Order: sequence, then C-alpha cells, then structure tokens
Amino acid sequence: MRDKLFVMSQYLTPQLGLSRLAGRLADNDQVPALKNRVVRWFIERYGVDMSEAVDADPASYATFNDFFTRALKPGLRPVDEATDALTSPVDGAISQLGAIKDGRIFQAKGQSFNLTELLGGDEQRAKPFAGGEFATIYLAPKDYHRIHMPLAGTLKEMAYVPGRLFSVNPVTAANVPNLFARNERVVTLFDTEWGPMAMVHVGAMIVGSVETTWAGVVAPGTDGVSSVDYSADKPIRFDKGDEMGRFRLGSTVILLFPKDVMQWSDELGPESVLRMGQRIGSKVV
Repeated sequence: MRDKLFVMSQYLTPQLGLSRLAGRLADNDQVPALKNRVVRWFIERYGVDMSEAVDADPASYATFNDFFTRALKPGLRPVDEATDALTSPVDGAISQLGAIKDGRIFQAKGQSFNLTELLGGDEQRAKPFAGGEFATIYLAPKDYHRIHMPLAGTLKEMAYVPGRLFSVNPVTAANVPNLFARNERVVTLFDTEWGPMAMVHVGAMIVGSVETTWAGVVAPGTDGVSSVDYSADKPIRFDKGDEMGRFRLGSTVILLFPKDVMQWSDELGPESVLRMGQRIGSKVV
C-alpha cells in the first residue's frame, strides 16, 4: 500500500515546477547557514562518505549542487585500461541489463519501454542499437554524481527530450509504465573505438538538470525534441574515464550498444553495485 501511495502521489505532484524550484534552490549561494544545515542533514540521512571527497568539509561548498557534484580524491576510482574492457560510467547500481528485444528494453517485471521513444522518436538514431545490448544504472543520493566515458570516443550528437519527472527508484520503475522513455532526458551519441554508443541521462523528480563538459547545463529550450549535431564541427573527443557530465541532483544512466559488439560481465545483474571505472563488459572478439 505504501508503494502504491508513493507512485500515486507522483502523478498528482507538479513535477516540473517542483523540480525546477529545487534546482534553483540547490544553486543558491546567498544563505550559507541554511545550505550548511541542508548539506549536513543530507550527509546523515543518506550516509554520504565525505572521506572520499577532495574537500571533506561540507561547509566549504558554495552551493548544495557544488556539494552534490563533488570531486573524489585522485586514484579512488581506477579505470580499467584494458582495450577489451567496458567500464562503468558512474557509481551506482544496476537496475536492469541485457539484450534489446523487438525494439524494447526491459524495465521491470511486466514493464518495458520502446528504444526509439527513449532516443527521442528518431528511427535513424535508434537503428544501430536494434537487437543490441543495454544497461540501466541507478544513482542513489549518496553516490558520486559525475559521469565518465566507459570507452574512448567522439561526440556525434546530443538531443534534449522533454518529458515527465517521475522518481526513477526501483519502486517507481516497477510501477510506472514506460518510465525511462517518459521522463525528461538528454541523449548523447558517440562514435567509439567499438562503434556506436548511446548514453542516455534520465531526469527525475527533484533533479535540477544535467550538465555536460562541452555545453554546460542542458536547459530545456522548446516543447519538443531539440538536438545538436557535433559531427561537422571540431571533433570533441574523450578518452576512457574522462568526465563528460554531471547530474545536478541524482538519476539514471542508460548505456546502449549495437548487436554483437560487447557482452556484459557474467557476475552482474539487477542490484549489482558499481563503481566508476570498473569493468562491466568486454568486447566480443
């Protein structure tokens, strides 16, 4: 009953307005005493390990978002540099992973969503990943919220897809149909050393925004899908492990790969805990 009430409340909540307000408050640097109280509460409530942060003093961060997107001490997340290794782009836990079947991606028992819808309704965008592989990784509030490249690659396109802002925790994933193709999201497409790769950054309730290293904060521009083609400009290249974005208040990353390119590590499954840089898959030889 509690889960049903939690899900029902999200249909009734003004998701967009509440989330945008939370984002503005998280960026506010005018009331440091209030910010410090909120940060201390957050650390205690969610068990944030500040010993991993470059700056372990919660009061030193100018805004809540600065704290939330804090950097880690060098060397804490070694990146598997093997040429056949796909690495985790984030700290988090696997929600689901596996094959994309009949153009649909498994969400939870009895739930799946459409690949083309996830990528903004563009069939050409989705075509390389038909019959391929996916992994959905959930970032909890306590996690490190910077996003890194799982493979070396070149940015091809970025698309903003408007949508709802349901929570993306396991309860909501099990109860809200089409969740990840329904929420607001930023789609990034790369040409990698293994071929095409998509990384989808899914927004959620109270998520302020997604920030990228090449375009800054990705803000909604229109009511429809908007995209930027980077293939004709000066190439934006990344090495494996390079930071490419940040969640300014948590969410989910979905990785997509073509068929017969890679395979997920056998030990991984739903609820497997990941650390950025660890091997999560291997290249198919």
